[in-house]
Amino acid sequence: MLQLKKIDHLGVAVSDLNQSIATYRDKLGMEFQGVEEVPSQMVRTAFFQVGDVHVELLEPTSPESPIAKHLEKRGEGLHHIAYEVDDIRAALAEAKELGLQPLSEEPRPGAHNTLVCFLHPKMTGKVLTELVEHTAK
Repeated sequence: MLQLKKIDHLGVAVSDLNQSIATYRDKLGMEFQGVEEVPSQMVRTAFFQVGDVHVELLEPTSPESPIAKHLEKRGEGLHHIAYEVDDIRAALAEAKELGLQPLSEEPRPGAHNTLVCFLHPKMTGKVLTELVEHTAK
């Protein structure tokens, strides 16, 4: 069984990051924490704090981005749920032993000094699942 610490964030695919920031900050009253580009994922992200959980808005920076493909197929909306783990490589190995299919063999750099990897949604109830290790505490 994977040792998940907590829900780290909810990822939301958006087509216009600036417009979405205004909605989440000014209309929903969420605490805006800034924008970051994540080249390894081909996205610009905006994070918001809501209690102990973050909401991450994701805008593609390339037509080849997984977020661009998601927007083409499904439109804007919930993209993934991310769970914090202590050791992403151990969690990835455990996921494989449990028959869960990772979307990459190695973790990749994520936003806010993290390492991330995704599990295929066909193995997790049609929900794209991200595992996150915070590398800078």
